[in-house]
Amino acid sequence: MKWNKLTIETTTAAEDMLSYELQEMGIEGVEIEDHVPLSEEDRKIMYVDLLPDEIAPDDGTAKISCYVDEKDDLDAVVAKIRDKIEELSAFMPMGTGKITFDVTEEEDWINNWKVFFKPFRLDDNIVIKPTWETLTDQKEDDIVIEIDPGTAFGSGSHETTKLCISQLKKYMKKDTELLDVGTGSGILSIIGLKLGAAHAVATDIDPNAIRATEENFEINHVSDGQAAVFQVNILDEKEAAGFYEKNGGKQYDIIVANILADVIIPLSGIVSPLLKEDGVFITSGIINTMEEAVKEAMLSNHFEILEINHMKDWVNITAKKAAAGR
Repeated sequence: MKWNKLTIETTTAAEDMLSYELQEMGIEGVEIEDHVPLSEEDRKIMYVDLLPDEIAPDDGTAKISCYVDEKDDLDAVVAKIRDKIEELSAFMPMGTGKITFDVTEEEDWINNWKVFFKPFRLDDNIVIKPTWETLTDQKEDDIVIEIDPGTAFGSGSHETTKLCISQLKKYMKKDTELLDVGTGSGILSIIGLKLGAAHAVATDIDPNAIRATEENFEINHVSDGQAAVFQVNILDEKEAAGFYEKNGGKQYDIIVANILADVIIPLSGIVSPLLKEDGVFITSGIINTMEEAVKEAMLSNHFEILEINHMKDWVNITAKKAAAGR
């Protein structure tokens, strides 16, 4: 199978927002290339050192590449991207906006990026390790998660995933029943289990994500008794009913959803019955311009917001069911 590769010339100021909008369009495999130097924090948590002559000077430019199925209407996709660039240019510098084209085989797309995915430390004791890499700096109390994300979102390196992980560490208990909505590569379910969750259920609408999650469960020695994976769209009434039936009306201590604001908003209106009375709803994937909309949806659906956290342009909102009568 072949894919049309589109590369957009833009700015570092616009790269997060434009990447978000491309994902909102349903475009696959968004990649960012820029010359922003690593922060001191990045240098501390990464295992790989980048030599000075490997990094070009930061000139404020960036390139965003994405992939479009050769069967899709390429002209229509490009037109949508150009319209979005023009719309965003009213709010931020977008650069040249030039779009260049290439064609790649699926195997190349899936495998070539692996050279850039190295082990990294999320915090003091959680390490994400690609399956093809070897750890050289492992501490005695490290929780090591082996991940092969494939084409599914969720290696742990993105700010939204990090925000969710910090909240899982805070609210996880040893008897926790965890529901991971939009699991991607299964990373949040695996970390939840490593942190002591009794059981995890992972859901996604993408069959590639389901396959990646099942493979990552196996790699991390997650047994059938510890976790289950379902391909289901919980926002779809018929599919959700089938999922609820299979789970016997089970309720969860924690529901984590690292998706997008436009999914979290309607999700907040239907997820409450799945939560125990003292259950916690952890959300991320929220671009900062959508923070208020998600917050309003949470409050209108009878959630009490426990905390809101930010990392770069991304937001985590953690909530619980409001007390009866509120």
